[in-house]
Amino acid sequence: MSLKFRLIIMNFLQYAIWGAWLISLGTYLFGSLHFEGVQIGSFFAIMGITSLFMPGVMGIIADRWVPAQILLGVCHILGAVFLILAATQTTYATLYPVMFLAVLFYMPTIALSNSVAFNALEKHGFDTVKDFPPIRVFGTVGFICSMLIVDFAGFSTNHNQLYLSAAISFMLGIYAMTLPHCPVTKVDGKKSFIDAMGLRAFSLFKEKKMALFFIFSMLLGAALQVTNAFANPYITSFAEIPQYADTFGVKHANALISLSQISETLCILLIPFFLKKFGIKKVMLISMFAWVLRFGLFGVGNPGTGVWMFILSMIVYGVAFDFFNISGSLFVNKETNPSIRSSAQGLFMIMTNGFGATFGSYAAGFVVDKFVYKSPDPSWPTAWFIFAGYALVVAIVFGLVFKYKYKPENIK
Repeated sequence: MSLKFRLIIMNFLQYAIWGAWLISLGTYLFGSLHFEGVQIGSFFAIMGITSLFMPGVMGIIADRWVPAQILLGVCHILGAVFLILAATQTTYATLYPVMFLAVLFYMPTIALSNSVAFNALEKHGFDTVKDFPPIRVFGTVGFICSMLIVDFAGFSTNHNQLYLSAAISFMLGIYAMTLPHCPVTKVDGKKSFIDAMGLRAFSLFKEKKMALFFIFSMLLGAALQVTNAFANPYITSFAEIPQYADTFGVKHANALISLSQISETLCILLIPFFLKKFGIKKVMLISMFAWVLRFGLFGVGNPGTGVWMFILSMIVYGVAFDFFNISGSLFVNKETNPSIRSSAQGLFMIMTNGFGATFGSYAAGFVVDKFVYKSPDPSWPTAWFIFAGYALVVAIVFGLVFKYKYKPENIK
């Protein structure tokens, strides 16, 4: 079996785990368990809270003591156990802590899987910027497959989505341990405590370029979980309006939203060209304005005559997500020393899926409660326009403040 095919399998399973519940969990929590907006937001904030420390901690462990592929497998097996336990809980007080533990072990695997792939590709003489995106695209394919299984199997409104995720997680846990070995960096007695503990990645904040990059990654990270948490409940809410009740989007919201991930598969393949042609600043700006469109189109669309706006929102999502997440990961990989790469990837996760997503999830839950769930005159469009306005402000400030001078030779 070729190296690239082995990494394709890893990426497929890595994101199939997430796709089984990420988009449909909000519908399950709201429709079946009757949780409030802030409560639903808190479940998506778990990804942010755990990303504040777990990717960094696991990155340090992978850099210093435990090979990344072994650590990746252990995290997935533990995650599978907690997903099974989560599937049996029905109250907020019992479901939240178990889901917290499941996500606690999943979030660091995103950075770890990137490190495993980058290490294997570089060891065998491949160009990560050119060869990684076509491999990573199969992660999105896995995500889509899980979404569609959940949708058409009728798992969107029940706990079976968590059982499906657990089964895939266990499979990857075993498979990950067979992947190419990732060396650890041995520490001699003369090194400082910072070097010994693998905390050198945090010194990247001393560089203005990297500090600004991480800060704006955090600000943009606030947008990551908004549609994951509320797109499905929003689209299915149109069932209360007779003229939309029988539309495909209302009956199969997961399938409609899966167009977002299909867009991802195409946009991932564009990343090498855009990075080499325009550099990280322009690519990030493109992503930020795509988020503005993503939210704005949700605000003006509907599953009837306005379904084309929903579809367009799904299409621009690929640009919004990939041009930020994957390009950012490649940028960090190119700009950091190999000895701290896993730690640096973990730091990127801390800023985006940690601080950014935590703030964004709670803020989104508050906005949805205020303008939808607890409002005497519910208005989903108002909530989406607020999200779009936030993304627009971040984009404008980033364009003015981030002064990174792009040189084509920086991205080979």
